[in-house]
Amino acid sequence: MRKRNRRNWMLGIVISAFLALGGTLGAAAAGNSVAIDAKVIDGEVYVKAASLLSQIGGTGTYNSSTKKYTYSPNSIIPDVIKKVSPSVVAIIGKPADEHSSNRFSLAHGTGVIVKSDGWIVTNAHVVKDMDKIVVVTADGKEYAGTRKQIDYTSDLALVKINATKLKIAKLASNPFKVQVGESVIAIGTPVSFSLRNTATVGVISGMNRSVTSDYNLLQTDAAINPGNSGGPLVNLKGEVVGINSMKFVDVDIDSMGFAIPADTVQYVLDHFYKYGKVKRPSLGLELEESWSAVVGLPTEEPMTVIAVSSANAGKAGVKAGDQLYSVNGKQVASAVELNELLKAHLPGQTVDVTLLSDGDLITKKLVLSESLAN
Repeated sequence: MRKRNRRNWMLGIVISAFLALGGTLGAAAAGNSVAIDAKVIDGEVYVKAASLLSQIGGTGTYNSSTKKYTYSPNSIIPDVIKKVSPSVVAIIGKPADEHSSNRFSLAHGTGVIVKSDGWIVTNAHVVKDMDKIVVVTADGKEYAGTRKQIDYTSDLALVKINATKLKIAKLASNPFKVQVGESVIAIGTPVSFSLRNTATVGVISGMNRSVTSDYNLLQTDAAINPGNSGGPLVNLKGEVVGINSMKFVDVDIDSMGFAIPADTVQYVLDHFYKYGKVKRPSLGLELEESWSAVVGLPTEEPMTVIAVSSANAGKAGVKAGDQLYSVNGKQVASAVELNELLKAHLPGQTVDVTLLSDGDLITKKLVLSESLAN
């Protein structure tokens, strides 16, 4: 009995050695560490093969004749694509401003199923001017789509189809955690509607990219082409970490795509479900970023108030020329940083704003207004 137990622990260490030599599997591949029960025998650390397999996946068999343990890893990327693809749809329709009788004058994009009864998130720019929306699921079924909510600021929209028991995609949980270099997969409908559910593989190239957006974006080198917009960017756990939104295109630019992070997606969806729109708070101020912030230099320079656009801000005593340093004790040097901070608030709530006014650093209480932008 003792020999059998010892063999089981020894089989485990074989797999551990395999991982140490570069097997990027399971949770390890997703950039996460795992804790496994272990024993120290004669100065060596051993883990059970069964325990390790339960964490990293794959299969293992021991051949008593050859005294060899054979480990077969799961095919992680194909398995993730197989898992997520049923939650990805292709969206096609006629542009509203297209008056041509040419039946081939169509626009298309991608969407992600977020509720099993037919709710689909996509980019606002995919469906904003689209008439006669048709949604095609991964199994080839066609549905008429209806645009329900749309938010141009975040570039997100909800489309509804009359369907049930659809497989929903899992959004990465909060607090949102990704890291540069983490492997990701983009799934979508690039270039041609006939190429729906195309998958490309890359990494997270950068985080907290503002580009021309109102919120932070994820940067990826996974191939994103026209039609991928609205599709998922997925980690190796099969979680949607972002909704693909845009890319830089130029003869001198390669592999620079951007996705709306899952935390922003969830923020917008929560508001859609609860209020029917995004109840976006605003300081009620027109702000000008410093030169350093505009060009992307690391900076702690404050934004300057160029106009007071709400009664609440006026009542708080904020005036043009003041410089905004922080909100609720958190420093903000750019509009994107401010927008990200305000995601935790609603119109009507009160925040502390710290400003440099007439040479004095002062903190005022300001009631948030509701932004008219959507």
